Amino acid sequence: MTRPAQQSAGLIAAIEATGGNAIAFPVIEIVPRSPQEVEADVAALADPDIVIYISSNAVEHGLAWTSTGAVAVVGPATAAAIEAAARIVDICPADGYDSESLLAEPALNDVAGKTVRIVRGNSGRELLAETLRARGATVDYLAVYDRRMPSHSAENIAGLAAHWQAGDIDVVTAMSVESLRNLIVLVPESCRPALVETPLVTPAARVLKEAQESLPGCPVSLATGPSADEMVSAITAISTLGHHRSGQNS
Repeated sequence: MTRPAQQSAGLIAAIEATGGNAIAFPVIEIVPRSPQEVEADVAALADPDIVIYISSNAVEHGLAWTSTGAVAVVGPATAAAIEAAARIVDICPADGYDSESLLAEPALNDVAGKTVRIVRGNSGRELLAETLRARGATVDYLAVYDRRMPSHSAENIAGLAAHWQAGDIDVVTAMSVESLRNLIVLVPESCRPALVETPLVTPAARVLKEAQESLPGCPVSLATGPSADEMVSAITAISTLGHHRSGQNS
């Protein structure tokens, strides 16, 4: 389990509900920016016609800073976070949960002359902004949190290595390209062969491509989506296909 600690509870519970064992090893840390920094950034920006929230983290840390404009999200999890805060989602992909899916929505095709604010972390893909600018929109970013690679203690690293050496890890999950890249950096060199051999489950085709390039030969399964149920279905399918190694652990 490589998700940030704050976002892993749902998937961990779903894995354990099926009899699996979830070993948490976060590879991304979400750190909110200070209110003073965000407030200063907001003051320098024009009022938006459309506000795009990239993730549930963007909603959690950025919703309070924007009260005008149509609300757009990249997928159902982000939409649920907006609705949980008693706000209305105006634009959400009919299918999919990524930038490409959102850009296919009719409301984002007719944006000439409009101001679009993208609420996100300190970095990310540029596809949304580049495409919307090409369609005639003015696009700005509001960064409300930092995404960092966490510092794991020597004890945590040794514990992960011990799990792999004992054959306890049957599946690795990675929700984003950044997650996979950070995992490769954080995993001790002694575990690299095991990482390449262990099936990887991801909801993102971009991660599949990254794994093929960075971990040649690694078996990768594409989940139908990022929800806990969709991820667990993909994990379960691996066991059904005979890929799991030594039990029901994930």
